[in-house]
Parts: sequence; structure tokens; C-alpha cells
Amino acid sequence: METKKTLVMGASTEPTRYSYKAIKMLERAGHPVVAVGKKEGNLDGVTIEKGKVPFDGIDTVTLYLNPMNQAQYYDYIIGLNPKRVIFNPGTENPEFYDRLEQNNIEKEVGCTLVMLSIGQY
Repeated sequence: METKKTLVMGASTEPTRYSYKAIKMLERAGHPVVAVGKKEGNLDGVTIEKGKVPFDGIDTVTLYLNPMNQAQYYDYIIGLNPKRVIFNPGTENPEFYDRLEQNNIEKEVGCTLVMLSIGQY
């Protein structure tokens, strides 16, 4: 299986949050995970960073930020040059889709948890 280094945007150490579940599931599936959230924290060895950390080798960015909170990260995410950005339910953002397309970055509108559970990640 090809591993896809994934950046979880909007990461949380709160177990009820979908970003928390996504980090756990990505790790179980063998994908390296890095994370950015509102608050710094640690989730079973995954450090949640606060701010725009210049990560290398990002394949996928999965968003858990509503469109209003995404705008400040457009240039940051594009600058990481990921292959794709996943827009989880509630994060759909046509304005950002256009920016990604202009930079040859694939967008997927779907649920990371579902994609992982059915082997379509």
C-alpha cells in the first residue's frame, strides 16, 4: 500500500472531533500524519502545531476548517504543494477550489473517514 503523508488542518485533541478520529484512522492505516490546529497539543505521538509549519513531502491535506477559517491558509496550503486537498463535510469552498485548480492541485469533496474505511484513500 502506498502511504500518503497527510496534513490534518483543524486538528484537535478532543476525542469527539472528526479531525481527532481522522488522525487515529490515518495512523492505523499506516499513513504518516502531521497536524495543525487552533491549539498546540499531542495526540498519541502526533504533534499538533499551531501556525503555518513548512512541512515537507505532503501528499494530502484534509480540511476540518469551515470556509471562513480556510482563507488565511490558502497560500500556506498551496505552498506545501500537496497532490490533493480533501474537503470534508462542512468545509466545501468553491473559492478555494479555483485557487487549487490554478495551482494544479487536485480537490476531493468527501469524508476522509469514509474514504479510509472503504479503502478509497
